[in-house]
Amino acid sequence: MKQKQPILRKEIVSGKLLPANELIRVVKTNDGNVFVDSDKKANGRGVYIQPKPEAIQTAKQKKLLERSLKTKIPSEVYDQLIVEINENWD
Repeated sequence: MKQKQPILRKEIVSGKLLPANELIRVVKTNDGNVFVDSDKKANGRGVYIQPKPEAIQTAKQKKLLERSLKTKIPSEVYDQLIVEINENWD
């Protein structure tokens, strides 16, 4: 039987294609809300980032999330990403 290919998504810091289940998704909805999508099913424009503190720091310094989502990113979103990593990723 043929094996399923993993779903690949482009990670914004490295630009590499990685399996979606190894990445965190940040979403901007139509009304402009930006949040961490732990279920990876929310409607809106999604951006994927590796669950590493250094990747989040690089994205914040280079404003990669702001550029990809075409909006200002509040610092609470970066705090949410750190909490998400600490709680759900080892």
